[in-house]
Amino acid sequence: MTLEGALLELRAYAEDGRAADMARYHKAPRPYLGVPNTAINDLTKYWRRALSVEERVTLADALWRTDIHEARIAAAKLLTQARIRPDDAVWALIASWVAEFDAWAIADHVCMAGQRRLTADPSRIDDVETWTASEQMWTRRAALVITLPWAKLSHPKPPQQVERARILGWAAGYVDDPQWFIQKAVAWWLRDLTKHAPELTEAFLAEHGDRMKPFARREAGKYLSS
Repeated sequence: MTLEGALLELRAYAEDGRAADMARYHKAPRPYLGVPNTAINDLTKYWRRALSVEERVTLADALWRTDIHEARIAAAKLLTQARIRPDDAVWALIASWVAEFDAWAIADHVCMAGQRRLTADPSRIDDVETWTASEQMWTRRAALVITLPWAKLSHPKPPQQVERARILGWAAGYVDDPQWFIQKAVAWWLRDLTKHAPELTEAFLAEHGDRMKPFARREAGKYLSS
C-alpha cells in the first residue's frame, strides 16, 4: 500500500460539503477531505490485516506527514491494536507525533493508539512523564489522555497502583493550569477513576479541588455519591 493509494482510497469516501463543515468544527488550519470516521475505520481495519507492522509504520508516518486531517486520523487508527509485536517502532512513531498536536480529535485518536502501547509496556510511562513539563498545552494534556487505562483499573496490581498514584501526581500538578483543555483532562481522568476507585477521586478533590476550575470540579465529581 503506497501513500498515493491510501489517499486515493480515502478520497473515494469524501462526502460533498462535509470538508467545509469539518474545517469549521475542528478549527485547526489543515486540509480536510470530508471523509466520515466510519469509512476511515473500515479502511484502516483492512489495511491493518493486509500490511506487516513495518509496512504499517511506514504508511502511518507518510499519512501523518501529509497534514491532512483524515490522513492523520487514519495514521493513528492504523496503529491502534492491542497486540503488536514488535512494537518499539510503533511507540516511537506515536510519541514523535505528540509535539505536533494542535486539536483534540487527532490528539485523542493518537492517544488511543498510544494507550495500547503503554499497557503493553508500562515502563514507557517514564517517556510520558516528560510530556508533563512541556510548554505545549496539547503535549501536557496527552500525558493524561494516554494514561486513561490506569484510571479504569478495577483491581490494580501493586505496580499498577504505584503507576496510578504517579499519574495522579501529574494531575495534581495541573490543577493550577488555567487552560480549559488541561482542566478538562484532569476532570476526565478523575471522572473515569470514580467508577473504579471513588475514594481516590474524593481524596484528590478534598486536597486539590478548591484550585480547579468550577466546571472541572463538577465534572470530576459527576459520579460521586452525594
